[in-house]
Formats: sequence, C-alpha cells, structure tokens
Amino acid sequence: MTGRLQFICEHIPRAKVFADIGCDHGYCTKFVLDNDLCERAYACDVSEACLEKARTLLKNEIAAGRCVPVCADGLEGLREEADCVLAAGLGGEEIVRMFTQRALPEQFVLQPMKNAEKVRRFLLARGAHLTCDVTFADAGKFYDLITGTAAGGDAYSEFEYRYGRDNLKSPSRAFYEKTEREIETVRGALRHAAGEQREGLLARLHELEGISDAIEERL
Repeated sequence: MTGRLQFICEHIPRAKVFADIGCDHGYCTKFVLDNDLCERAYACDVSEACLEKARTLLKNEIAAGRCVPVCADGLEGLREEADCVLAAGLGGEEIVRMFTQRALPEQFVLQPMKNAEKVRRFLLARGAHLTCDVTFADAGKFYDLITGTAAGGDAYSEFEYRYGRDNLKSPSRAFYEKTEREIETVRGALRHAAGEQREGLLARLHELEGISDAIEERL
C-alpha cells in the first residue's frame, strides 16, 4: 500500500456499510475489512479490469459475504445505502456529480485529485460538517483529504474554501511545501503574462506569499 492510501485509510471511520468508489486494486476496502471497521463493504469501480484486481485481492472476503464487488459508475449499483463512502483518486467535479442527485452519506472520506475547492463548496452548501480538511504529501506529490459528516454544518471563509480550514489553522509541512511550489509556478507564469492576466497572477502571488510567510512563523 502506498503512503497516500495509508494516510487515507487512517482517516476512515467505523461504519455499518462502507462503499469504496473507484476502488481500483481494492486496498482500502481490504484495510477496512481487516480492521473490522464495517460489517459489509462494497468495492466499486467503473472499470471491469480494475474491479477484477479488487476481486482477486478480496476473494476471501467476497466468499464470506463481507464484500460485494460492483462494476458501476459512482454509487450506482449498490444494493443498499452506504453510511460511509470513500472516493479517492477521482476528480473533484466527478465527486460532486456523484452526490448531486442523492443525499450525502452519513460519513464521507474524499481525496479529490483536483478541484478540491469545488468539493468544499458543494459539501458545505449541502449542510455538511468537515472534520478534516488537509493537504498531505506522498512521493513528491500533494493531495487534499476532506472528511466529514452529512449533518452539522460549517461556515467557511473564502480563504478556507480555497485552501482548506485545517491547512490555515494548523498548517503542515506538506501544505507549506505545496504553497512554495505554487509560488514558483505563478512566478514562472508572470514572465510571459500581460494585461488582466498579469494582474490576476500578481494578486494570486501576493495571496500565496502572505500564506507562506504566516506558515513560516508557525513551523
């Protein structure tokens, strides 16, 4: 299991019915079952080839009736409502689309590969409470992890929507390094920018440098 998946698994709560959306090899589903974090798990993937890898890994759990493999898009094809949903490695817009036409699960663990801000805005507009909203790193890449519950409600500032509340309240080394990398990217783009684009990039750079300076004082 990669460091990325291990970090995600450490944030999966106990549930009755667990659904791993985009399960790929099925490592997270295996972790949940091995650690008795649920009574029953659904390993779901839109790709039959990926799901076959999960079937191989989870063959004993499937035979015991503890795991149900499902080849479907998102949450389609589940026999029952899952009270905890994991969606790791999907795009943020794909995660939003998956939940748009249904109620949020009681608990969720989301790791969008991009558009984390859109995920935050969608969840909070639906009345969700975010229990963890952090950036972490693995093998030189940065990821966002968003966990929470359907009920409870939060009010985020614009900065918190863009960067994640926990990153701003208790910044990690990973978030600092991601911010520094984004600063270098913006500086590079400024070399070839003009007009309104340049103004936008300068505003972005000022914002990122302010965040970086604030983090440096706390690390």
